[in-house]
Amino acid sequence: MTTFIDPIERARLIVAHDGDNAFDAVVPPIVQTSLFTFPSLDEMIATYRGETSRYVYSRTTNPTVRAFEEKLAALESTEDCIGFASGMAAISGSVLAFVSPGDRIVCVRHVYPDAYRFFETFLKRFGVTTVYVDGTDPDAVAAALPGARLLYLESPNSWMMEALEIEELAEAAKKHDVLTVIDNSWATPVFQQPATLGVDLVLHSASKYIGGHSDTVAGVVCGSASHIATIRRSIHPYLGAKLAPFEAWLLLRGLRTLPVRMRQHQTAALDIASRLSRLACVKAMHHPSLRNRMPAGLHGSSGLFAFEFDDSVHIPNFCDRLKLFKLGVSWGGHESLVVPALVTRAQAAGPNSALDFGVSERMVRLHVGLEGADALWADLEQAITSATRPS
Repeated sequence: MTTFIDPIERARLIVAHDGDNAFDAVVPPIVQTSLFTFPSLDEMIATYRGETSRYVYSRTTNPTVRAFEEKLAALESTEDCIGFASGMAAISGSVLAFVSPGDRIVCVRHVYPDAYRFFETFLKRFGVTTVYVDGTDPDAVAAALPGARLLYLESPNSWMMEALEIEELAEAAKKHDVLTVIDNSWATPVFQQPATLGVDLVLHSASKYIGGHSDTVAGVVCGSASHIATIRRSIHPYLGAKLAPFEAWLLLRGLRTLPVRMRQHQTAALDIASRLSRLACVKAMHHPSLRNRMPAGLHGSSGLFAFEFDDSVHIPNFCDRLKLFKLGVSWGGHESLVVPALVTRAQAAGPNSALDFGVSERMVRLHVGLEGADALWADLEQAITSATRPS
């Protein structure tokens, strides 16, 4: 288990005051090349034998990508990190590197919908089974662990925003020699560092807060040097889902403002969620910071939460009346977004699937962006008024 990185070193990594950039540039350059040449045949042969380490081909390693990987590994307090072309590539790459046909995965319920579909469609074809448990019930998780290969976590999880006692779950997994993987996209390393709580692999959809500008799609996995080496050796070259240099450069840019953006998302979202929770037409609020207590290891909240309207609000009309909030998937950028659960339920594998369970059709998910809480509240207020049925 690792510990939180020193605050000064953390700030230096985020701002990236690097002294060895070409031409003493403040911003690391984009090494936009497909391949790297060798000064001699002997060095080329030595590299392919694994006797020396150097850049060969950008499908596997690239200096700009490596700069991003090193910084995020440090921010997550892990030994190493590997970038992918998308968050879903990071999920599939980290799972496929460690599971084999016949293995069993334990997964928290209300997981990211495409992760759920990956488990229930792709992995099932290869004899990998997945059981879904209530992540807020440590006893239920512990009971499911014997014989499992991997424990897959999200904290907070999708839609219900249930924040888990990560350290307790990771400790239970270690007792049964079960690998732990967690999606930390919601909290980012600014508010949560799961490796310091005992988790083996920490992944992100870097398209979200790490990128922060809705202009790139990427994923990343952080962990021990040996685990990342396994992913890099056994899966990453063959999936072809490499992180491109330009995307890595955009992610480095996003890291520089990540702490500032996360604090603004947190403040505005808490304001909006608190105001919504006081409305008579809102019957449930799903925001970790508005529950009785935050679990150990979670030190803040992001801009994503969900709530449930009662029957007085016509949800399609509410969505269509919004002006600042846009209908759109994903989240984590500067813009505010809305998605009703009606959309996700329409994609689920039947009304009794693990994905559907407990997610009401009256639920709406908001991502609170950077437009300002007062302006966003005015937008929500007028849309709710317009969509409320007369009593």
